[in-house]
Amino acid sequence: MTDLKDVEDKVRESLGVRLFTVLAWIPDRQALRRVHSSHPERYPVGGEKTVEVARGWLARCIEAGEPYFGPDRAAVREVFADHELIESLGCGAIVNVPVMDGDEVLGVLNILDAEGSYDEESVAVAVSLAPLAVPALRAAVHGTAERT
Repeated sequence: MTDLKDVEDKVRESLGVRLFTVLAWIPDRQALRRVHSSHPERYPVGGEKTVEVARGWLARCIEAGEPYFGPDRAAVREVFADHELIESLGCGAIVNVPVMDGDEVLGVLNILDAEGSYDEESVAVAVSLAPLAVPALRAAVHGTAERT
């Protein structure tokens, strides 16, 4: 089974990344639980986000299963309440990719780097990498293995 650190390494190699987190979707609570973080001191594993404030993001990534691309700081600020922390880490561009298991959204890969680091081709590469996270996220969501 590919663990989430392996997914992070593959994303780093393929796209470059300053901040990488993986969030598991908890549908009964309409919440996202962090199950992996490249910066655990700032974004600890186990932390949860409720997504009422980012309704458009929720509709796109979770309900529609489509990626979100924020190419610059303005896009990051528009969607993410923690944009100041994101910016303090040198990040100003984000790609969020749903991790799908059939029709079920297991969670989301969050890939961030400096403003201007990503483009539509980067989104396509990120989408192609998301299936690597299915086994680990399935385990995290359904509680069948230790989280990374």
